[in-house]
Amino acid sequence: MAIAAWMAAGVSVAAAVTAGGLWRSQYERQHFVTETFTIQSAKVKQETTLVFLTDLHNQVFGDANEPLLQEIDRIHPDYILSGGDSMVVKSGECDCSIPISLFEKLAERYPFICANGNHETRMKERKKEYKDGYQRYQNELRRLHIHQIENGSVALNDWLTVSAVELEQRFYRDFFPDRMETEYLEKRLGKAEKEKFQILLLHSPLFFCACREWGADLTLSGHFHGGTIRLPLLGGVMTPQYQFFHPKCAGFFQKDGKYLLVGRGLGTHTINIRIGNLPQLVVVRLLPEMEEKKQNRRLKNRNLKNRNGKEKDGRNFI
Repeated sequence: MAIAAWMAAGVSVAAAVTAGGLWRSQYERQHFVTETFTIQSAKVKQETTLVFLTDLHNQVFGDANEPLLQEIDRIHPDYILSGGDSMVVKSGECDCSIPISLFEKLAERYPFICANGNHETRMKERKKEYKDGYQRYQNELRRLHIHQIENGSVALNDWLTVSAVELEQRFYRDFFPDRMETEYLEKRLGKAEKEKFQILLLHSPLFFCACREWGADLTLSGHFHGGTIRLPLLGGVMTPQYQFFHPKCAGFFQKDGKYLLVGRGLGTHTINIRIGNLPQLVVVRLLPEMEEKKQNRRLKNRNLKNRNGKEKDGRNFI
């Protein structure tokens, strides 16, 4: 009798925890947060604000995404960059009406650059399954005068360039995706313009090493949805490629003077759960290097020259 009572109590507690988790997940999926990241660089000539959208996956906040639009208007960015996976493409379905509706309102107000994620690529490559879905999507982007980059670059001004690479399916393989070499990026983009601040839109964050070696000052990625469930100290639990507790599920990373920003995304698909992992609107502020920092960098270069007998490339110190 006592065992049965304990079992009943355990089932009740488990049911309550599950219900609470599902309620919390539903709440989080409907409430995004805005997070701002700042980068100072000698390559930046004037303060510039970017909004980075990734992994919308047909998510709608409020009435027709009006809260998202209002927040972007409050930020009033110089440019909007989309990192891909704006829709859900699976099981023969590829409805793009929600992202196109959002993009149309944004493109009326701000310069808009769009890259592909694995869902756009799936729609493009599986024509038998998705028919002319990708062509219709491209036509809508052209109608809205949105600059879509598949494998290429666009100069936004004389000091800022945005590039994008459309990754092949082998880089999205579950469990063991392919490695990427710098030559893969060079083949699709050519060499990076080292004198400009170079932004690279690459949907998966797994390839930061190749990106920074290629010359990307800032790589913007998503794809991992923040790890679905985020735990204190441990971070994201699982990526869409079934990698557990991956350190780059989300966040801002720096190495060798280069930056990787992995957005948690705005939507979900298939595993429609978010716990401890609010949808994220990413804002990037690019700032010119402060005079004090410039002087420190010049001093560091001078010391290197005196020590090594030759000048080092100062652009390595961002």
